[in-house]
Amino acid sequence: MNEDDKSSNSVELQDEGRRKFFGKTALLGAGAVVAPMTAAMFSSMAQAQRNKIENSPHVGPGDLDEYYGFWSGGQSGEVRILGVPSMRELMRIPVFNMDSATGWGLTNESKRIKGESAHIHTGDTHHPHMSMTDGRYNGKYVFINDKANTRVARIRCDIMKTDKILTVPNAHAIHGLRVQKVPYTKYVICNGEYEIPMNNDGKASLEDVSTYRSLFNVIDAEKMEVAFQVMVDGNLDNTDADYDGKYFASTCYNSEMGMTLGEMITAERDHVVVFSLARCEAAVKAGNFKTYNGNDVPVLDGRKGSALTRYIPVPKSPHGLNTSPNGEYFMAAGKLSPTVSIISIKKLDDLFNDKIKPRDAIIAEPEVGLGPLHTAFDNKGNAYTTLFLDSQIAKWNVQDAIDAHNGKKVNYIRQKLDVHYQPGHNHTSLGETRDADGKWLVSLSKFSKDRFLPVGPLRPENDQLIDISGDEMKLVHDGPAFAEPHDCIMVHRSTMKPFKLWPRDDPFFAETIAMAKKDGVDVYIDNKVIRDGKKVRVYMTSIAPIFGITEFKVKLGDEVTVVVTNLDQVEDVTHGFCMTNHGVQMEIGPQATASITFIADKPGVQWYYCNWFCHALHMEMRGRMLVQA
Repeated sequence: MNEDDKSSNSVELQDEGRRKFFGKTALLGAGAVVAPMTAAMFSSMAQAQRNKIENSPHVGPGDLDEYYGFWSGGQSGEVRILGVPSMRELMRIPVFNMDSATGWGLTNESKRIKGESAHIHTGDTHHPHMSMTDGRYNGKYVFINDKANTRVARIRCDIMKTDKILTVPNAHAIHGLRVQKVPYTKYVICNGEYEIPMNNDGKASLEDVSTYRSLFNVIDAEKMEVAFQVMVDGNLDNTDADYDGKYFASTCYNSEMGMTLGEMITAERDHVVVFSLARCEAAVKAGNFKTYNGNDVPVLDGRKGSALTRYIPVPKSPHGLNTSPNGEYFMAAGKLSPTVSIISIKKLDDLFNDKIKPRDAIIAEPEVGLGPLHTAFDNKGNAYTTLFLDSQIAKWNVQDAIDAHNGKKVNYIRQKLDVHYQPGHNHTSLGETRDADGKWLVSLSKFSKDRFLPVGPLRPENDQLIDISGDEMKLVHDGPAFAEPHDCIMVHRSTMKPFKLWPRDDPFFAETIAMAKKDGVDVYIDNKVIRDGKKVRVYMTSIAPIFGITEFKVKLGDEVTVVVTNLDQVEDVTHGFCMTNHGVQMEIGPQATASITFIADKPGVQWYYCNWFCHALHMEMRGRMLVQA
């Protein structure tokens, strides 16, 4: 049967199903006179219908998704918000990139947040993770790394805007990132993947590999400052935290410390590094650290033999590191081995007290398929591991895998589902928390050939939604995605409480309002032009469909700062400010204040206008900057 025949046959089967349904309905209607339906029968039918659609990916017009999904934007440098299960893109949060729609990277507020890296307009976002309280998402922050420029950013979930960006010192290329789960997210943990000399000032020998180190970084989540770093052997990859607030763990490849591919894959095993938080904090308090490169960040020595760490040998080049929701296991995916190493967290106390050997902490290594990368979990004791080489998701039972390792004859593999193609990360709904609910799984597939309309040599990737609520996984949605959405999380909508209007005293634009006060300006009332030599500050309000100032004069070459405050109190009435021919534009949400600085480098009449549609007279919302030569 060819594809056209299949399609035609499918329609015929659907029509046949409809005919049978209507026929039964007609018979039911005819017999209702003799045997009317009882309330119990109606209730039973209604419950059956509810069960049928309970885990449907369809979200109708005007209906809300059950989950917020936070997706990394990969090489775009941003974070995206999707609704799950609809997989509709709701918003893009610019982080490390420049965004002309919002003015991110152009406005004074965003430049202050970017700090010393404001001149860098690119990023490579990988691992978004939300802050937690007692192992559950708390809706406060989402943290995201920039592998390309060794940065970590924090997104405030009440405004869905980046509010802090930290360039991590001493390290190189921040990759794996997670948060402390218990008792709350005091720390964000992340890996400096690539090894560099600890004194990386270019003065010592750059070829002396013995001076190279990779760093595990522990960041204060509120201050967004590095609390301490731990140097290790090998290249750190992915990381996670336990549910007791005691241990962090990271996969680590290139234990050989090789500089070429051949040198990096000679050993039979690499390792998982486990960090004792209590011992690290005690070492910092006792002053048992060094500092490098002229900064005061404590750097602890966690190389092999250190009391701060333990190295657990695992198959070569491990990749994903995931904690089971019951808090019992760290799972290290083999990548070059078809196995997942199950590390018992309960045994780590004995490991750090030297009562057992490192490999004794591994209680099973089930074979799941070729190229295992990352493992997610449901609430029924099952694990879901992406198989990059097989282009599959392997569903397997954790306890059965442990029993099989101990000699019991049991098949721990429940199912393998084809995904398209080469999956990297996968995540289940709430699967990174104690509240894993076993409803949905997202597979982030690296290739999408033949899944969508061709769009040229550069193709989208493929986000796939999988129903895991039943005994079998069911692929229910393909969604094209641009620029490697590397990783994601899913958060129940009840956790999120975003603002509908900006608070007037929000710290996001507090420095701009403080500047206005020094100029004697109340940004919620005044429309003024302040001249200070070659610097001109223009304060204006906006309320649809008019700016508070529709004309101001400057001289050619003046540095102009425009501060706009949106006085509209209706949600979703966002204004924009765009100065034509100057590369200047920004968005100003309702009740927000935003500012942008530029040089008036073109003489004559220069129009500015609102570039976010706000009113029936939106086209008339404009003004003139008169530039005198």
